[in-house]
Order: sequence, then structure tokens, then C-alpha cells
Amino acid sequence: MGQRRSDRGLGIALVIAAAIAWSTAPFFTRLLPFDPWTILFWRGLFGGSLITVFLVLMQGRGALRQLVVPGRGGLLVASLSTLGMVSFIPALQMTKVMNVAVLIATQPFVAAALAWLWLGEAATWRTLLASLVAFAGVGITVGGIEAGADVTGVALSCLMVLAISAMTVVIRRHRDTSMVAAAALSNFLGSLVSLPFAHDIAQVSGNSLAILAMFGCLQVALGLTFYMRGSRLLPSSQASLIATLETPLMPFWIWVAFREIPAVHALIGGALVIGAVVADIAWDTRKREPP
Repeated sequence: MGQRRSDRGLGIALVIAAAIAWSTAPFFTRLLPFDPWTILFWRGLFGGSLITVFLVLMQGRGALRQLVVPGRGGLLVASLSTLGMVSFIPALQMTKVMNVAVLIATQPFVAAALAWLWLGEAATWRTLLASLVAFAGVGITVGGIEAGADVTGVALSCLMVLAISAMTVVIRRHRDTSMVAAAALSNFLGSLVSLPFAHDIAQVSGNSLAILAMFGCLQVALGLTFYMRGSRLLPSSQASLIATLETPLMPFWIWVAFREIPAVHALIGGALVIGAVVADIAWDTRKREPP
């Protein structure tokens, strides 16, 4: 029982770290004057390279074989992760950012449904209630979904949510298998898919290359590695709920770097999301405390 609480605590810490890493995306994007596909290409290249270094350090050089032969579970995780990444860019181009953010907030419910259908893993009512509060908080933070949005952009956002939710469930299904190689492979695949659409590759040099390297290493490599290692230790619905911390943390980095004060509604929505996640973790911890 004690080991199970320890594993759960580690999973929570890792997914929180992943959300913090992912939330830095707007900060790096603000610093880069390139088309999204060029950013995705370089970000994936640097991110995949660093994750490969993590793979060798953790499992030795022999683990590099997993990049070529990732296994059925690893290949599925890498494919779903790639699908989520490449859907995200055109979704942002075709519809409002607020629409994408609100749809991403539905991920805990989608992951809970997939986990129940596939694994028979039922989400607790506390996690579902906290997810509902977090969803409301995200809606307040970004201003709510806009009517009359581009159907294609919304459809791509839904595809991304479905892909990442399914990825979370697959990681949970193969919880005894390290998915570090799958994380690296998904970044390299994302770069490969982005290459035909990246028009500014030749213009990247100097400081921009350094920023792209930090983007790939800090936001993608750390975020994806933490999430893949942490989500296998948690129920899929809870891992997805904790990951929603990404949205309210985004304005924080913009405030720190550019001194842009978040709007009142962003602070209120962020407080709801953070409160929902903290309450779910606290309830879960209290339930598992020995008498």
C-alpha cells in the first residue's frame, strides 16, 4: 500500500512538472518570427534529440534500438503523440486560440471515457467533478468558445484531444513499458511531417536557433518525458485533469517575461483550475491514508 501511494505521488509530481513545461509554449512562440511549421520542425528535432539522450542515460546505448523497433505499444503512443502535435498547429491557424483551449479542457472526460471502455478503469466522481470545475475555469480564462468558429479548426482540435486522450490511455495500458523512446520517436516524426510545410527553415540562425533549441528541450522534451513517465502511474482521467494546469500557467510566463498583466477573468479562471486540481489530489491522498 505504501509503495502504491509513493508511485501515485511520483506520478502526480511528474504530470505537474509536465504541465509547467508545456505552459512555456507562448513564451517561446512570442520570441520566434517564423511560420508554425518551421517552429514545429526545429522544436521536434531538438526535443527528440534530448529525449534520445535521456533514453541512453537511463537505459544504455542498447535502448536506441527502440527508436527503430518501438514495439506495438510504443509505436501506437508515438503515432498518437505525433497526430496530436501536427493537429495542434493547423487548428490554431484555422480557429481562435480560445476555442482550442476550451476543447483541450475536455480531455479529462474523453480520457475517462476511453479508459472505461478499453481498460474498465472507472474515474472517481471526485475527479469528474474536479474536471468539470477545471473545464469551467479554462472557459473563463480564455473567454469561452466563440460561436461561428471555423468548423475545420474545431474538428482538428477535437482530433488532437482524441489523440492525446488515447495516448494517455495507451500509456496506462502499457504502464510496465518505458515510453521514453516513443516520446523521442514522436518528435522526429513530427519534424518529418512538418518539413514539406516549413517555409522559413533556411532563415533560422543565431539567436533564433538557440531559442528553438530551448523550446524543444525545455517545453517539449521535458514536458513529454515527464508526462509519459507520470501518466502511467495515475488513472487516465486524473493525469489529464492535472495536465489542464497548462492553460492557467501560460499567462504567468507572459507576465514574467513581457510584464503583461493577466486580465481579471484569467486570474479567476486560473484559480478555479488550480483549485480543482489541488482538491482532487487532496481528496485522493486523504482517501488512501491508512487508518
